[in-house]
Amino acid sequence: SEINMRSNLSEKEKVQRGELIRSALPACQPQEGSPANSFTPSEIKQLRTAVKGMTLGPQVGEDLYPIDAADQIKLLKQKHETSQKMDILNPNQWSEPTESQHQEEAHPQEQHLTTSNNIHEHEETINCSWHGAPKILETPAQMFRQKVRKGFFESPTNGQCPGFMQCNLVVLPQGPIAFDFLLFCQRNKKACPLIEVCDVGSPHPVGVARGADLRTDIPKYAIYKDGVLHKEVSDVTEYWPEQSVAFLIGCSFTYDGAFLDAGIPLRSAELGRNVPMYRTNLPCRTSGSLSGNMVVSMKPIPAIDIAKEVEITSQYPHAHGGPVCVGNPKSIGIENIDKPDWGDSIQIRDDEVPVFHACGVTPQNVLMDSKVPFAITHSPGYMFITDLPCDCDI
Repeated sequence: SEINMRSNLSEKEKVQRGELIRSALPACQPQEGSPANSFTPSEIKQLRTAVKGMTLGPQVGEDLYPIDAADQIKLLKQKHETSQKMDILNPNQWSEPTESQHQEEAHPQEQHLTTSNNIHEHEETINCSWHGAPKILETPAQMFRQKVRKGFFESPTNGQCPGFMQCNLVVLPQGPIAFDFLLFCQRNKKACPLIEVCDVGSPHPVGVARGADLRTDIPKYAIYKDGVLHKEVSDVTEYWPEQSVAFLIGCSFTYDGAFLDAGIPLRSAELGRNVPMYRTNLPCRTSGSLSGNMVVSMKPIPAIDIAKEVEITSQYPHAHGGPVCVGNPKSIGIENIDKPDWGDSIQIRDDEVPVFHACGVTPQNVLMDSKVPFAITHSPGYMFITDLPCDCDI
């Protein structure tokens, strides 16, 4: 007998008939999270073929499809054909993803949505990857990385994407120096809080930023040869070692959002400048061939907010934590606070106190002092922004 899955059925009848459908064709059950008794057009066709004498609504002309029948059928067919969903009942579709599909998955933000005044036309142009779901940029961090990758953002990243974790970058060829640096980070967690280490040869930090590429997603890079800055570029694809090891290290920009929430000003960001960074006389613990002193960044903080600043930053050990010095810069070897070694000078007002935090430029100072043959790093102040929330427990 005919069974019509229509909206006027009682809940009990819907459940009974839903169970009958699933027992007849279990492979066509909806994906987890989809509405109950919902199927794609091709699944409905397969179901009708498998269960003779059963008709499944809605049929063309019913209230759920109150448009021209021919146009609706054509639209449904086009939408289904443009979907990347695999028909598990068709063995011809059981194949490994193509190289282009691998590249697409590695760089989802390169897939663009085509705007249109016609909603159906718009839906058909969206690239999909799972059960007809559109690929979208889900976070401000992903959208920011897309801007950087395409060359639309070339400035320091302080104040950008508040609420997301920012990281310093160090890339070394696989070998003894890469091991020494890993050990250096473990021994000097204040200056080098390790967030992520990529697989050998991979520029993709899959644990902290889906679809990101460390060769292109930082506004500016520094390339070092034999401990000397060789050049700064916006794309390091051609310089990336085949057997690379990429390290991401926490950055104090991570708690910029917390400062804003607490009403503590970000003077460098407000002025459109990079933060000032200084070499100090604070020695790091050596590791193999690597040795050198700590680098610090400075923020001018209103004196009345110092206690609040210390309280906030101490909650971010993965972003250098609390300050290493408050006030007198000469106590840590900084002779002239108006002449930073990296970044831009920031005036300290009468009601402000300089606050110094360990900085992720420390590895660059150590790499130079240790005369490392080759390294790629971020340019000081130009960070990689992850998908992780700033208060993530690493």
